[in-house]
Amino acid sequence: MTLFITRYTPSNSPTFASRAFAYTGLTMYETIVQGFPEYKSMNGQLKGLEMFPMANDTKEYNWVLALNAGQSEILKKIYVQTSQENVQKIDSLEQVIYNQLAPYLDKETISRSVNFGKSVANTIFEWSKTDGGHRGYLNNFDKTMVHPDRPGAWKPPLFAQSFSHHPLHPHWGENRTFASTNKKLEDPKMIPYDTTPGSPYYKQFENVYRKDLKLTQLEKEAAIWWGDDPDVSFTPPGHSYYFASLAVEGHDISLIKTTQVFAQVGMAVADAFINCWKWKYQFFTERPNTFIPKYIDEEWESFWPDPPFPSFPSGHAIQAAAAATVLEHNFGKEFTFTDRAHEGRERDELKETDFVIRSFDSFWEAAQETADSRFYGGIHTQLDNQIGLEKGVEIAKNVYALEWKKTNEKQQSINNNNL
Repeated sequence: MTLFITRYTPSNSPTFASRAFAYTGLTMYETIVQGFPEYKSMNGQLKGLEMFPMANDTKEYNWVLALNAGQSEILKKIYVQTSQENVQKIDSLEQVIYNQLAPYLDKETISRSVNFGKSVANTIFEWSKTDGGHRGYLNNFDKTMVHPDRPGAWKPPLFAQSFSHHPLHPHWGENRTFASTNKKLEDPKMIPYDTTPGSPYYKQFENVYRKDLKLTQLEKEAAIWWGDDPDVSFTPPGHSYYFASLAVEGHDISLIKTTQVFAQVGMAVADAFINCWKWKYQFFTERPNTFIPKYIDEEWESFWPDPPFPSFPSGHAIQAAAAATVLEHNFGKEFTFTDRAHEGRERDELKETDFVIRSFDSFWEAAQETADSRFYGGIHTQLDNQIGLEKGVEIAKNVYALEWKKTNEKQQSINNNNL
């Protein structure tokens, strides 16, 4: 349902969607964590989040009902701009799950569980308003922004995914991160601008150009599969959230572990977008569609249209690496799965390419192809992708390094009290 609402809500963007998945996943975890003594709430671990509702440990709760109510509440609050038809779909799903459980529970437990789930969701939503990205879709493009005018600076593309000549969410990098350590990352290194043939900078774009001249059909299929245009899909962060669903469905794991996976993937991807956007506007680098026609081949055009924001580093790469790192941490490096995210989509006649489902033997293999697809598409250099992958790993590690489980000493004290 979360993926559906993301796909069919107007004015969405990868940046805003990443934020939505983070708060949805966090809400999933927090609505039930108090029912699992060995796990620890993010209360007090995330900046400004210090006033969670507390469950009454002398009363009974049904944690699935709490989770169900919380998911419905946070999804409607985060995507307040979605259609009334979509709201009805959310309410309908909530009611179906409610009806499966309610006949076996007393009224007090039902009411207590539902109210608790909604109160947690509302607490998280109120906290979300202070992060800098609240209702970010209302200001996707800042028309007042003065673009840096220097050699190698990003310029609005002619062959583009958007009609806007203003870049998407230039202030997103100022948003609050979920893991505070992700606000203090070391800046990546960018190759110095140099149009001299044979220079490291020139070679990055020359590699893009030469790859485009000999794209295989398999590479074209990868390029369109990972496009995840927000106008026609659930966005790149949605693709990562979809992978989380494949992972938990493929393993017999507990309810709390399932919610932890969604929370960690959502938060890591959101922090990846915040840092990526900070660096995109800090470096404000051009894309191949600017450099190549000017210095290599004036008639060249990329296989995939340019997105409306600067290049370095790659957003696809950084978020895919963040998600893959979290999933590997939870499920191991070897994990065979099939990606059917775009199964059934009509052939792209303009590019003479079909949407072909993908199979992988690891989450990192999928992340690598995600990054490579932007190189095949001609919209990112290999350096953009390399730095994106490296930083995505770093960001994910900071998220799962949070204290998700109580220490042995604290757990033993809880167990003794329960005795």
